[in-house]
Amino acid sequence: MTKHYALSAEPRERAGKGVARTLRREKKIPGVIYGDAKEAENVELPVKEVTMEYHKGHMFTNLCDLDVKGKKQLVLVRDVQVHPVTDVVLHIDFMRVTPRTTITVEVPVHFLNEETCPGIKNKGSLTIVRHEVELICKATDIPEQIEVDLAPFDIGDAIKISSVKLPAGVKPAITNRDFTIATIAPPRLLLEEEDAINAEKAAVEAEKAAAEAADAAKAEGDKK
Repeated sequence: MTKHYALSAEPRERAGKGVARTLRREKKIPGVIYGDAKEAENVELPVKEVTMEYHKGHMFTNLCDLDVKGKKQLVLVRDVQVHPVTDVVLHIDFMRVTPRTTITVEVPVHFLNEETCPGIKNKGSLTIVRHEVELICKATDIPEQIEVDLAPFDIGDAIKISSVKLPAGVKPAITNRDFTIATIAPPRLLLEEEDAINAEKAAVEAEKAAAEAADAAKAEGDKK
């Protein structure tokens, strides 16, 4: 079951950049509600409450019980515009959802049991390829996070999406390959030693090839 939080909004009759600037001076945020085969609604929301919820980091995966002047709607945030310097929310888009709504959503990845992971205990390092995974699920059943158990993995292992137990009814948005979420990389010193060994092998092979080419040239000259 997707977690919920609540916000209040007021209908907004006006639109445009000038109106948005005026609203922001009044400590309000312009927003829009769309979806569920209904007309889009322009709304305005209090800056403080919206910015506080945004910085909790859950807006894209938790449902919002949005009260628009007494009319409650179940919505999910789909886009947030943020000031590049102050991190204050400038505009917000809500999508109406129902238990029938299927969505694609990015869910954060959490890693468990690092202390018992054989690869990490052997001084390997966890290299995270994807901090979030795009999933398809019902809007009312968005996982708060997906959990990856590191206990079975050793140095050199790639942790694929197939290694993760997803909740019932939830599937990856990428279906054409078993993509990597993370790897257990060898210790840096070991990697450097392997690189040095490989470089030495390449140099030896190059020398051998050069010597063979010189011998072949000399033999051809002797024939003449």
